[in-house]
Amino acid sequence: MAHVVVIGSQWGDEGKGKIVDWLSERADVVVRFQGGHNAGHTLVIDGKTYKLSLLPSGVVRPGKLSVVGNGVVVDPWALLDEIERIRGQGVEVTPQTLRVAENAPLILPVHRELDAARERARGSAKIGTTGRGIGPAYEDKVGRRAIRLCDLAEPAGLDEKIKWLLVHHNALRAGLGVEQVDGAALKQSLLDIAPRLLPFADCVWRRLDEAHRGGRRILFEGAQGVMLDIDHGTYPFVTSSNTVAGSSGVGSGLGPAAQGYVLGITKAYTTRVGSGPFPTEQQNAVGALLGDRGKEFGTVTGRPRRCGWFDAVMVRQAVRISGIHGIALTKLDVLDGFDELMVSTAYRWRGQIIDRLPGGETAQAEVEPVYERMPGWRESTRGARSWAELPAAAIKYIRRIEELIGCSVAMLSTSPEREDTILVRDPFAS
Repeated sequence: MAHVVVIGSQWGDEGKGKIVDWLSERADVVVRFQGGHNAGHTLVIDGKTYKLSLLPSGVVRPGKLSVVGNGVVVDPWALLDEIERIRGQGVEVTPQTLRVAENAPLILPVHRELDAARERARGSAKIGTTGRGIGPAYEDKVGRRAIRLCDLAEPAGLDEKIKWLLVHHNALRAGLGVEQVDGAALKQSLLDIAPRLLPFADCVWRRLDEAHRGGRRILFEGAQGVMLDIDHGTYPFVTSSNTVAGSSGVGSGLGPAAQGYVLGITKAYTTRVGSGPFPTEQQNAVGALLGDRGKEFGTVTGRPRRCGWFDAVMVRQAVRISGIHGIALTKLDVLDGFDELMVSTAYRWRGQIIDRLPGGETAQAEVEPVYERMPGWRESTRGARSWAELPAAAIKYIRRIEELIGCSVAMLSTSPEREDTILVRDPFAS
């Protein structure tokens, strides 16, 4: 039975929510494998909008098992608040429908506070984080001082763990001029929340192995995008986890041989939230129009997204790094009405034409896009559900993108509604 890994092929915000929801209806298990509640997916089902940050998209569909893997950093308070919020929308989340890896690291108040203090200290050189403690939590995980979900079941050992956690954090806080943390108060807050959180704890790797062996379809739901990957993205303006497809195995405990089909969600133009290089950004009327038509505001933060033309260099790089088998092209309808479209086919850097985004921070800021001009279309593509309903110029645009990135379109989205999707190849049937 094929499994599917869904990732973003740009800087996130590619419209994964709708595609993941479409696929989750066909899956038995939906797994989050990296990131935290800095991610945001918007689902529109039967006219009702659900905004999820930490919960897998499968929670809104009856009969699906949702899993938060060990690669995710979990803010216990944010998780429980999100469960209560969607419960208010009529979605019941229970330990029978949601399992959280017992070895998942926890995001604590100290992580959020450190995140904010660092960004303040950096001033104009800030990274542009969401301020939710994601980075500091991953640092503690790698530094082997994290408090994990399973630790809440062993309160006798919390004192020693908190002691060594605060040796690190209080030293940093002193340097940043932030008040020291009271270890006893931190411990009490964890003990207070433990009874509500521990019923969801599970040995996730074993549960997924059983599902795999039992022939159940598993959907791996990535957050952010490849160009925000801690190793392969526009460093240091990246997230703190690996967002590439290979992370699905590490972050869930189900080996890479079970990955199956990798679907890269790709917006028909390019957007980015926060700081960092953006070669095709349009800080002009074009960018404003794309942002307005595409309603480009972050699901989690509400921050306006920077907008620009499609960057085939970047997406081609993401396709190769992540082993993407096919893309789901989203928001094509936003381009309706443009007389002319631009696609970046290469970069110009220090007098040379290059076909990749270089690794250095300075070089990434210096590259200039080499554009290919393409005719736009006046007709509407919104709501199209077959190729026959698309204008000839729109089809030409799609085919040229496929050529430039070296990857075929498996799905095409023409509006936020899940039914407005042209299926070329079912990832679960691949």
